[in-house]
Amino acid sequence: MKIYKTLTTSLTVFTLATFANCAYAAGELIGITLPNKTEARWVMDGNNIVQNLKAKGYKTDLQYSTYDVATQIAQIENMITSGAKVLIVSPVDAVTLSNVLQKAKLKGVKVISYDRLIMKTANVDYYATFDNHQVGVLQATSIVQKLGLDAGKGPFNIELFAGSLDDNNAHMVYAGAMSVLNPYIAKGKLVVRSKQTTLTKVATLRWDGALAQARMDNLLSAFYSGNNRIHAVLSPNDNIATGLISSLKGAGYGTAKKPMPIVPGQDAQISNVKAIARGEQASTVFKDTRLLAKAVVDMVDAITKNKPVPVNNTKSYNNGNKFVATYLVKPILVDKTNFDAVLIKSGYYKAKQIK
Repeated sequence: MKIYKTLTTSLTVFTLATFANCAYAAGELIGITLPNKTEARWVMDGNNIVQNLKAKGYKTDLQYSTYDVATQIAQIENMITSGAKVLIVSPVDAVTLSNVLQKAKLKGVKVISYDRLIMKTANVDYYATFDNHQVGVLQATSIVQKLGLDAGKGPFNIELFAGSLDDNNAHMVYAGAMSVLNPYIAKGKLVVRSKQTTLTKVATLRWDGALAQARMDNLLSAFYSGNNRIHAVLSPNDNIATGLISSLKGAGYGTAKKPMPIVPGQDAQISNVKAIARGEQASTVFKDTRLLAKAVVDMVDAITKNKPVPVNNTKSYNNGNKFVATYLVKPILVDKTNFDAVLIKSGYYKAKQIK
């Protein structure tokens, strides 16, 4: 009888200890702040992160900052006050979060930079993102292949667009693209008639498609009147691609006599996949947010359970203060030949969403 009671007591203590440990790890509040709800990809990111966290028993506070720095800072402050143990932050402005993240550090809150790297602070612990240099490489490769540059064709006229200067991803994507395009520019196989090639000249604040459209209107008017046709436009994401395509169509492109230039993109937004199916947009870079959400949730789980945090790159992402341990997810180039297999058959979209 004594043996039975001892065994029962031991099992009870073990069970309660195990349960308490799980409750501590799984019941924690995780704060998530993302840039905006106007881009479909951020909505999918938020939904995927929350679903994955809730499946593991975590509480979540998901906020969107509508591309406003002050709003995002206030959101982070509220999350810290509410007792969040981990913050997942995709910064609106990469260099304005130092003070609020210092508050997080003092409270023992771990910070994971999500997709966009937080800059100029030691108080970011990890980074989960796609290989953004490779994103640019894929976009430029699409231009090279579809123009036949790799087969010796040319010269062709091209104009260059990049993302927002306050987003480190814009720098990485542009560097990746230009690593492919610069040799063709140097050989005269690609000609930038505007001569606008530096990142500061071609950047687009907040990745705003309307701003890109206005700049494209000006470029077409100034450099591509008469018989001077543009053959390709480097577009860093789908929002900007949409603005560029609107401008090009307004100038008469997209007809048999004046074919649409090669315009790549990034994010595989539904409207842009439809544009690819119509032949208006050449390609997009698909970043499977399901995989990135899983990666960041695995990081959270490891942090709360005091286990080694999964990373696969520790030497590439310097935020101006330190190299941030990073988990990289591979992007995939999508065009008319493979969007069905990559996006629909994988379950990312349903066929009826693309029709």
